Amino acid sequence: MYMDDEFFMKRTLRLAAKGHFTTSPNPMVGAVIVKNRKIISEDFHRKPGDLHAEALAIEKAGKIANGSTLYVNLEPCCHLEKRTPPCTKAIINAGIKEVIVGMIDPNPRVSGKGILELKKAGIKIKTGILEENAKRLNETYIKYITTGKPFVTLKIAMTLNGKIATPEGQSRWITGEKSRKMVHRLRSSVDAILTAIGTVKADDPQFTARIKGGKNPKRIIIDPCLEIPLHAKVLQVPPETIIVARKSVVSSQKSEIEEKKKILSDKGINIIECEGEKVNLDWLIKKLGKIETTSILIEGGSSLNAHALEDGIVDKIMFFIAPKIIGGRESFPAVGGISFKRLEEAYRIKDVKIKRIGEDILIEGYLT
Repeated sequence: MYMDDEFFMKRTLRLAAKGHFTTSPNPMVGAVIVKNRKIISEDFHRKPGDLHAEALAIEKAGKIANGSTLYVNLEPCCHLEKRTPPCTKAIINAGIKEVIVGMIDPNPRVSGKGILELKKAGIKIKTGILEENAKRLNETYIKYITTGKPFVTLKIAMTLNGKIATPEGQSRWITGEKSRKMVHRLRSSVDAILTAIGTVKADDPQFTARIKGGKNPKRIIIDPCLEIPLHAKVLQVPPETIIVARKSVVSSQKSEIEEKKKILSDKGINIIECEGEKVNLDWLIKKLGKIETTSILIEGGSSLNAHALEDGIVDKIMFFIAPKIIGGRESFPAVGGISFKRLEEAYRIKDVKIKRIGEDILIEGYLT
């Protein structure tokens, strides 16, 4: 097998992806050290506060790293505004002669500066190896670090005729077991799930990631009138739950509201106050970005799905389509709302991928 730069970068990307559930808000990074076309050391970044991939791989290689080539999917860091030492210093001190980089770090504190520091130290640099793959892997990090907003994925499970629930609200289970397991992995990979009070009242979900080694995302519940039942599962199980309610409701002096607010507060539930009758979702995700929420998975009903698209917050869609037809004019469509888009104005999806998930079909892509 011919082992060129792309071969070693693919290995680096696979290593980086091992940190998928644990690195947020940091990017996923892998590092491979090669000498005489043989891998002598490799590692990946695990979680914030831990050593970065490059430093770990260099530590493993020891003195053998001298004169080697380092493959890394993201430009090595050079700034001091973090809990770990800059990787550029470790690379220079190890005597590494060449660094192959997948993509430049979009973080303004690093962008190009890490490369420049290495070049000044006489290290040969090559960039852009499997750059699109590297960008796709860290799409969440790129969106968050450049805009301050979380990367938003709209997930919908629906029938062949585009329905997500019967007229009575029955939706369990439209898709098969393999699709549901994939959704649990999705939940574990994001910082938060965004839903609305209608879904909570209809299904009483936990919104947890029930997979081995996974993490549970925080739950963001849009509940303008503070209607959430106090026995709701999202209020009983960790992690954090945040309720988004109208300011006029939260500030109400009615005894039942005051009592409910106290009970929610005692449970550790945070309430975000919003102005007006309708929650502006762009305003909300900006607010969530300020508390280091880098990624959101929308799991809601017809109205929330439509609202998210209308407010322009969706970056990626994932539609799980089950081989079922429930029919019925009153059955709930995947995307509802009172308005519609004409064909020439329809939301367009690019980079579409289609795959089988058990008996279901998954269509995923990005909003243009």
